[in-house]
Amino acid sequence: MGNLCLVFLFISMALPVLGQGGLKTGFYSSTCSKVESIVRSTVEAEFNKDPTIAAGLLRLHFHDCFVQGCDGSILISGTSAERNAVTNLGLRGFEVIDNAKKQLEASCPGVVSCADILALAARAAVDLSGGPSWGVPTGRRDGRISSSAEALNLPSPLDTIDVQRKKFIAKGLDDHDLVTLLGAHTIGQTECRFFSYRLYNFTTTGNADPSINVAFLAQLQTLCPKGGDGLKKVALDKDSQLKFDVSFFKNVRDGNGILESDQRLLGDPSTRRVVENYAGNVRGLLGLRFNFNFPKAMIKMSSIEIKSGTQGEIRKVCSKFN
Repeated sequence: MGNLCLVFLFISMALPVLGQGGLKTGFYSSTCSKVESIVRSTVEAEFNKDPTIAAGLLRLHFHDCFVQGCDGSILISGTSAERNAVTNLGLRGFEVIDNAKKQLEASCPGVVSCADILALAARAAVDLSGGPSWGVPTGRRDGRISSSAEALNLPSPLDTIDVQRKKFIAKGLDDHDLVTLLGAHTIGQTECRFFSYRLYNFTTTGNADPSINVAFLAQLQTLCPKGGDGLKKVALDKDSQLKFDVSFFKNVRDGNGILESDQRLLGDPSTRRVVENYAGNVRGLLGLRFNFNFPKAMIKMSSIEIKSGTQGEIRKVCSKFN
C-alpha cells in the first residue's frame, strides 16, 4: 500500500464512523468502555494458540450478516438453527465469541450484543493476521430468529459471477464490495470436497477446469487425489495462508484460485478490473488498494439489515434467545 493510502487509512481510523441504522464507533464508551479491549484480548489469546481461528471468525461474521442481517443469529444453537444449515458446514469460532460474551457479562451485564462481539472479533482477526484495522461502528442488537432454511441461499463456491452478483446486490453490495470481501480468502482453508470436481472430469471430455494453472493443477491433484479424503484441508491462499495480504488476488490473476467462485472473478470484465487493481497489474485512476478498501467494505457489510433501538434483544448467552 502506498504512503498516501497509508496516511488516509490512519486518518480514517482516527475519525468517528457513523454506520447505518444508528450504528456508531464508541457506542459503548459510557456503558461498557472495555468492550473492544476484552474482545481483542479474547481473540488474541486464541489466535496465539491457533492462528487459523482468524479466518474462522471472519467467516462467522460474514455468514451471520448474509442471513437475517448482522444480528448474531448464526450463534444460536439448535437442530433447526442457522448454524446447522449445510451451507454453514465447517463454521468455527463459536467458543471464542462465547468466551468474550462471558467476560463482558461479568464486566457490564446485559449491555453488549453478540452481534457486536462478532463484528469486533472479525476486525481483531484481520488485524492480528497482519491486515488493516478500522473503527467498528457498534450498536447492533441480537435477532430473535435463527432458521437453517434461510441460510440455504448463502453465496456458494459453485456460484457463477452473475449469481454471486445478485446475492451481493440483494444486500446492498456492489461488484467492488464483492471482490474486496472475497479477498478475505487470503487467510483460511477449505476442504478437497469443495473444489476437487474442478480437478477431474470438469469438462465434457473428462479434463480438469481449464482456468487452473497447469503447474498448480498438478499440486492440487497431489493434495486431493481422485477418490481421496474429501475432508482434507487445503489453504485458500497457496503462498501465505496465515497472512492477510494481496497474495490471494495474485493467485486468482495467475490461475491459482482454489474455489471456482474465486477463479471466476477473472472471467468477468467488472470483477477482473478490481482483481488486477489489487494484484498490482493496473494502478487504477485513484490508486485504490486492498488495505484501504477492505475496512470500508467490512463496515458496509456489517451494517446489513441490522437491528437497533428497541428491535431484537441483548442476549445473556450468545447461543440462546433470552
